[in-house]
Amino acid sequence: MNDTAAKETFSFQTEVGQLLDIVAGSLYSNREIFLRELISNASDACDKRRYEALSDPSLLEGGQDFEITLDVNKKAKTLSVSDNGIGMSHPDLLETLGTIAKSGTGAFLNALKDGEKGDLGLIGQFGVGFYSSFMVAESVEVLTRKAGEKKSWRWASDGKGEFTIEAAERETAGTTVTLHLKKDAKEFLEEERVRHIVRTYSDHISFPVKLGEDNLNSASAIWKRVPKEVTEEQHTEFYHHTAHAFDKPWLTLHNRNEGVVSYTNLLYVPSSPPFDLFEPDRKSHVKLYVNRVFITDDTKGLLPPYLRFLRGVVDSEDLSLNVSREMLQTDPKLTKIRTGLTKKVITELKKKATKAAEEYAEFWSNFGSVLKEGLVEDVDLRDRLLEICRFTSTQGDGLISLTDYIERCKEGQDVIYYIAGDDLNKIKQSPHLEGFKAKGIEVLLLSDHVDEFWLQHIPEFEGKQFKSVTRGSADLDQIKGDDKSDDKKDDEQSPSLDDLIAAIKIELGDAVKDVRPSKRLTDSPVCLIADDGDIDMNMERLLKRHGQLDGGMPRVLELNPDHGIIQKLAERAKAEKASADELLQDVAHLLLDQARIADGELPLNASEFNRRLNTVVGHAL
Repeated sequence: MNDTAAKETFSFQTEVGQLLDIVAGSLYSNREIFLRELISNASDACDKRRYEALSDPSLLEGGQDFEITLDVNKKAKTLSVSDNGIGMSHPDLLETLGTIAKSGTGAFLNALKDGEKGDLGLIGQFGVGFYSSFMVAESVEVLTRKAGEKKSWRWASDGKGEFTIEAAERETAGTTVTLHLKKDAKEFLEEERVRHIVRTYSDHISFPVKLGEDNLNSASAIWKRVPKEVTEEQHTEFYHHTAHAFDKPWLTLHNRNEGVVSYTNLLYVPSSPPFDLFEPDRKSHVKLYVNRVFITDDTKGLLPPYLRFLRGVVDSEDLSLNVSREMLQTDPKLTKIRTGLTKKVITELKKKATKAAEEYAEFWSNFGSVLKEGLVEDVDLRDRLLEICRFTSTQGDGLISLTDYIERCKEGQDVIYYIAGDDLNKIKQSPHLEGFKAKGIEVLLLSDHVDEFWLQHIPEFEGKQFKSVTRGSADLDQIKGDDKSDDKKDDEQSPSLDDLIAAIKIELGDAVKDVRPSKRLTDSPVCLIADDGDIDMNMERLLKRHGQLDGGMPRVLELNPDHGIIQKLAERAKAEKASADELLQDVAHLLLDQARIADGELPLNASEFNRRLNTVVGHAL
């Protein structure tokens, strides 16, 4: 930083510099989105000033009509966007325009690297829309004065690594962004081109956007209009503005609700997951208005966290303008709005799930894991949420509901079987599923982290309990399946299998809880299961990963009596003294490690695993 008082020079924070390198060299055909972003920022600034003035009327300087003004100067080759909003102080300029790391900057860069949409139009979604100016400008100046302060400031940069801040003169509060346009951006000096961009992207802005004496937008709150009069294109552009997104809304909910508490909602379900969907704070991004006055876009009580993918606005005339944001969160009227909105969203999603299953499958792929959080958090609406939950199963590639599963249960099946894990493709190949597949018994495949947790809160559905196929006995004999195994009754263990089980128990000791013959295996020789009453294996892994569990319970090792390897080992255990059979001892450990590997875990001792494997293979050769 330069120490001179007149002008301070700063270096851009590293990620911002990287972003500007990309933006400055952009040749994208939709460069006009820079104007959308600047007008959107100006609108937000007006909203903020109007809200702050509720508690400090002096910020309005005796009354004020908010507006956004555009100015085209062909001689100077500049385009300016001015507002009379909240303005910025010296610290605000530093924090907002260049040196303080913004979480969205890195996220936006990652999105570009990953090729998401392949489009810089996403820039506003990540909170860094101002920098889109450098797509068309050689340099940018920002003249600003914060409402309630006397000092004004000028920020300037050519986007090549540094920016300056110096004291300036501005008569009123607000901000003017002046773009010195590049030679290949002369089109934005044509007034008709500017008018077209505003009509296309910013007609929904609720403050007048002026060019000279002309209003370029309708300047009416889109959510206050009659729903039938709002076109799909207008919804799309308002969604882009309020969500800072560039996809199209997948579902639009535009309603006027009359009752004890009256409110209007205009909510959108995105087509693509927002970048911050899984941020730890799980913030809502629906803007709250009271009589068209913007209050906040972070009201914790407005919508439950499991609906945080929603974007849009809610406007009520029954909430108080003078209450603080903190007190607002405990307002019983807001609670009624929250309940009404949540029920409405669930109802509309249920309609989609019923009438447009393929479209709903796409929504579920994007947001199903988030929506399922409500099964844990929202006791009152748990049953309604279960109705719109969808699941992958061992039967077919499509999604099913729990009702679908119940209808397809086999004769004698009194439980809902499931298997849970981190990776859908891996759990599809789990040996635990073999016996169920052989009988045609459907098993739910649960691969979201939240699945294990909601199952702790919802033990049954329509009288059938949920049961993991990796815990307890399989109990497949009592179910009439699709194969002919029901005709075979082999309840008696052969003596040779008893000898093998006894030998393995002695060798493995406390490493396993028990060793048993398996009724769930058809192709694999072994698997590990949790005993009845013990914590499920996937839940144990999750708890360990989050530091909530140190050790784990020993598992039950199941042997497949019909597998060739197990039969040969059983014959060997019968024929020789197992306690003195070193090869059989090595094989016992290898079987345990094989079962662990099948569950995605490492052998208990890698070096011993290699030694034993070499010994057994060498003996076989």
